[in-house]
Amino acid sequence: MLEQFLGWYNGLTDGLWGSLLLFALGALLLIKGGDWFVDAAVGVAKRFHVPEIIIGATVVSIGTTLPEVMVSVTAAVNDNGAIAYGNAIGSIICNTALIAALTIAIRPAKVERKAMVTPVIFFFVSAAIYIVAAYVFGSFDRWLGIVMLIVFGIYMTMTIRSGFKNPIQAHEDEEEDDNKPSGSLVKDLLVLVISAAIIAVGADMLEGSSVSLATMAGIPTEVVGVTVVALCTSLPELVTAVTALVKGHGALSVGNIIGANVFNLVLVSGAAVTISPFVVPEGSTLFGFNTSQILEIPLMVIVMAVMTLPTLAKGKLRRWQGVTLLSIYAAFVTLQVLIALHIV
Repeated sequence: MLEQFLGWYNGLTDGLWGSLLLFALGALLLIKGGDWFVDAAVGVAKRFHVPEIIIGATVVSIGTTLPEVMVSVTAAVNDNGAIAYGNAIGSIICNTALIAALTIAIRPAKVERKAMVTPVIFFFVSAAIYIVAAYVFGSFDRWLGIVMLIVFGIYMTMTIRSGFKNPIQAHEDEEEDDNKPSGSLVKDLLVLVISAAIIAVGADMLEGSSVSLATMAGIPTEVVGVTVVALCTSLPELVTAVTALVKGHGALSVGNIIGANVFNLVLVSGAAVTISPFVVPEGSTLFGFNTSQILEIPLMVIVMAVMTLPTLAKGKLRRWQGVTLLSIYAAFVTLQVLIALHIV
């Protein structure tokens, strides 16, 4: 039964109309799943008086990072762990310079600096581990994957503890009553699990159909990998961020992006490297240097610095940050296309 379903599913992506159908269905599942996920996450945050940015950096981030985890672990099981390398870096750039940038440019929001400090520190620590592996060792060995997973465990523990040490204080009785969540904790947690599964299925449909449509259109494989695949695995973050923005929960959106970026480095890559160690891939070059080392890894750090460091200093996101990040992403995608077409 399962084999018949998988055969039917794979057959859909081979044709134009089947791919379009899967694309539309995947988009629908992502939108609805994102809507439910945000509502349930906010409910959990209010129930335990935990800052939204903490919920965004933990629970929501786990749910929206599921596509990256699935793609990377599957690749690792098939002895192709190097896919996780590009997937992690590309997703971080996309999450920050496109998804977070859009929400910041449209509606800059205040953030709780104390709650933001831990996720930001862990991102740059994780990035430092990644940089040492890529530039010094030139490979990602199994012991490094285990270290990444340990960092992930420490991050989750410290983030949750920080959230409970800095609970949200209600200022007025009426405001407290208005903010009380409806339903039960069990219901919120159940909705979180179900909506996360819906998001993962929707992302998988969109990813498969997008790659198929891009291939039919004659778009080079390298361009598809850097842009389409990275964007598709980041769609849950996009849907969740937009939904959170519309519902007025900007801090949840920022926390989700930062948390998802940490997870991409220590959970997604850590799991893949532990399963299947790999050397730093040399798929394309820029001016004779490995593109990932001269462009993608530095850019990953730069975009996170632009989004987080001024925010930590001022306690508020600024529209100029969003505009700057969007400009960087547009230039990045353009350059990747030129590289893939061997123009530069």
